[in-house]
Amino acid sequence: MTSPEFPSVSVDALPGEFDHSERPGPVRAILLDVREDDEWQLGHAPGAIHIPMVDVLARIDELDYDAELYVICRQGGRSIEVVKYLAHVGFEAVQVNGGMVAWQRMGRPLVAEGDHPAKIY
Repeated sequence: MTSPEFPSVSVDALPGEFDHSERPGPVRAILLDVREDDEWQLGHAPGAIHIPMVDVLARIDELDYDAELYVICRQGGRSIEVVKYLAHVGFEAVQVNGGMVAWQRMGRPLVAEGDHPAKIY
């Protein structure tokens, strides 16, 4: 799900720094995962930060206005709503087309919490 009014990007065009949890130097880009806790635990991008959609307003001070901000969810419905909200409050955010389903299909790395293997779908 995308919107012609807001920028979007495909998974293969995302910065490679999101493939690693350790990042040298200052953070220039943020991958914001807005899925629920249980979805995050099943598998997420190593370099993503997790703020569920319902918590974005309360935790907006955790985001850097100067960083490139990419928003991802499972397939795109929640991420486009968060991008719209962030634009309303002054952020320049980009939606990730296809979300974590596309991420996994592209073969980009996943990490999971707990004892189960990382898997989105």
